[in-house]
Order: sequence, then structure tokens, then C-alpha cells
Amino acid sequence: MTFYGDAQRDLQDAFDTRRLADAHQLSIVADGIDDDRKAFIESRDFFFLSTVGADGWPSVSYKGGPTGVVHVEDEHTIVFPSYDGNGMFLSMGNIEASAKIGLLFIDFETPNRLRVHATATVHTDDPAMERFPGAELLVRGRIENTFVNCARYIHPHERIRSSEYVPDGDGEQPYPAWKRIDMIQPFLPESDQGKADVAGGELDVEEYARRVADGTS
Repeated sequence: MTFYGDAQRDLQDAFDTRRLADAHQLSIVADGIDDDRKAFIESRDFFFLSTVGADGWPSVSYKGGPTGVVHVEDEHTIVFPSYDGNGMFLSMGNIEASAKIGLLFIDFETPNRLRVHATATVHTDDPAMERFPGAELLVRGRIENTFVNCARYIHPHERIRSSEYVPDGDGEQPYPAWKRIDMIQPFLPESDQGKADVAGGELDVEEYARRVADGTS
């Protein structure tokens, strides 16, 4: 498995860390997911997803859901859902365009972290979608490598609660406040038309901004 490129090797040589980097590769980098890493991944209810678009630009997105939002099917396969979002489909479109993804799992309380690299595909009718009520799409990833990281620069944070917007067992979730903004109503998909009134009425931009600022959005 080729893990370091010329750019990494040049920096390792400049800082005399080539031997250390090789030792790390041998000790912490794996081409699959063992039982300990599976347990850590499936204990998380969020992760950070890195994708690369057709234009070569990377993007990083926070993905939240229920505990086990990423499921390990076997040592070389992961699946995770894509829920209702802002309609841009940046991450899913990037996966369709370039397939390569990176996932970062963090436990801010311990702290601890794990990285995963995979080649991914996006599906609309995968049987594994039944695991994630409310999912619009499912991502299936073939593992390239996984590795743990030193946690010394992770600032410890205390967990408060789960997001109320995580779909429940029936796939239901509260209607998001941003979809109630008055100026965006003409641009919502047909399936969202009229829902702002049912959810409490339209909001102007100033009211939405206030809700974001005080955490009530």
C-alpha cells in the first residue's frame, strides 16, 4: 500500500521524520476496519466528510445522525445516509464526480479520533437504506485505509444533547427554520411548498438570523 507521496517524503526528510513516519504507517495504518475501530465508528452520531469535486476543489461537511450513523458492514465496507439538506448536494455530487472520500470520527469528551479513506458510490435504492429512516440517499464506501491519530490537540468538549432534527424511527423530523425564510419560498421544491405555513409561518431574514444566533433555529 502506497501511503506517502513525494511531497510528504520531502517534508519528512526536511524534518528528519521519515523513519518515524514509516513506523507510524506500520503501527497505526490498516487496510480495513478491525473490531475496535468498528466499535468506535458505530459509537459516533456524527462525523466530518471530506470530498473532492470534478473541479479538483475539496469540501468538508459535518454529518450528524443517530448513534451508528456510519455502519460497518464488514472490514472493508461502510455505509451511511444522506438526509434532507439545503438542496445543493455538494458532498453527494462530489462523490458521484470523483468517488474518493475521507471521514474523520472524533470523540471530543475522551478525546479520541479515527480517520478513514474510502472509494464511494451513491445509491437511491440500496437495501441498507432501511437502516436509516428518513434517508434520501445512501453512500457505500470501499475502505482504502484507516488510521488513528494522536488526540493531544483536540479540545475536550462536553456533550449536551442530540439534534432534534435527526429523523426518528419513522423518518420524521421537525421542519427546518431556514425553509421558512420568506425570500426562499419561491425556490423550494414542490414537495416543500406550503409547509412553512403549517410549521408556524414564514420568517424574515432578520428573525432567522436571530434564531441562529441564539440557538433556536
